[in-house]
Amino acid sequence: QPHPRSAKLLRALVLSPMLLVAQSQAFQFTSRRWLNLQEYQSKKLMSDYGVRVQRFFVADSANEALQADKRLNAKEIVLKAQILAGGRGKGVFNSGLKGGLAEQMIGYNLATKQTPKGGVKVNKVIVAEALDIARETYLAILMDRSCNGPMLVGSPQGGVDIEELVASNPELIFKEQIGIFEGIKDSQAQRMAENLGFLGPLKNQAADQIKKLYNVFLKVDPSQVEVNPFSETPEGQVVCFDAKINFDDNAEFPQKNIFAMDNKSENEPIENEAARYDLKHIGLDGNIACFVNGAGLAMATCDIIFLNGGKPANFLDLGGSVKEAQVYQAFKLLTADPKVEAILLSIFGGIVNCAIIANGITKACRELELKVPMMVRLEGTNVQEAQSILSSSGLPITSTIDLEDAARKAVDNVSKK
Repeated sequence: QPHPRSAKLLRALVLSPMLLVAQSQAFQFTSRRWLNLQEYQSKKLMSDYGVRVQRFFVADSANEALQADKRLNAKEIVLKAQILAGGRGKGVFNSGLKGGLAEQMIGYNLATKQTPKGGVKVNKVIVAEALDIARETYLAILMDRSCNGPMLVGSPQGGVDIEELVASNPELIFKEQIGIFEGIKDSQAQRMAENLGFLGPLKNQAADQIKKLYNVFLKVDPSQVEVNPFSETPEGQVVCFDAKINFDDNAEFPQKNIFAMDNKSENEPIENEAARYDLKHIGLDGNIACFVNGAGLAMATCDIIFLNGGKPANFLDLGGSVKEAQVYQAFKLLTADPKVEAILLSIFGGIVNCAIIANGITKACRELELKVPMMVRLEGTNVQEAQSILSSSGLPITSTIDLEDAARKAVDNVSKK
């Protein structure tokens, strides 16, 4: 498994929009941010649109969990820790627990294959009616760039890592392209239900749930709705046993109530602080800070530091709508990290004005009394003016020829310490 922070970096890079933009002030490039709802939030949204989920309550203390159990009045209940990570059923709490006592779950860290080594603190649990599962399938609806619209994706094998299934058994993955104007057709829902292995009356029931899930997708503007497992019970019911709904920032304006659910408690404090200034910060394990604009450049900068024998401490992405105050706050965040022993600033000024960056750099260096070496590589719009600003500043800033030169000098500076 990749390191959790590396996986987060890859997601931030791969999912960031790469836009071809004309050289015009009319265009603006901004970093894309993501909202991932907790399972209980996703299930509540689904339930509001008629999708069948287990009866459940949410508790943030052992006493509330006990009260929820009484209110459910079920033969058996299941407790599910609420953190933004998969593999929770196989995770381990730092209380020593491997299964479900609320007093040993709430307030303790849960470590899974997708969390940092120390795990993530559990603040809430779902207390749900336990239902037997006769068969598990997988279902998702997502925006697919290859068809410029929604795609329904399913597999008769659910409850497993879908990425592994795609690699090992691609023939078990079924897709239905949905017309953005026509919406999902009855024939598509029926065909997917059949491909997932639902038979007899269950086929119609599954198709009905699929159409209701598409209605959720249509009404709340997510980038993805995922149900794993999408299952049938021995009693003949089709139930969504788990739920994941993700959003990008295009949905923030029309879905303010949903974005108000965003719980940033699982983020690193520095990530929340960066977001206040429209910056994207991802922490890594090295000692060279990467200060860049754009996801592709961030990936290249991290790679070239590795290739020269160094390790990135983080990357901080300015995006494209850059102001001097933003640059100042970015430096403030980077220099507050005790791991950082050098800063590599790599800016490609397409729609970003390099002179604005240079003014922000000099202001930050003076006011924050920068104490670590900084290598600067600038290319693009107003680069000559920017280089003049830096060279005449009298500050200990090292200008570099290109990205390779910048990485080499950053690594050399760190190695001398």
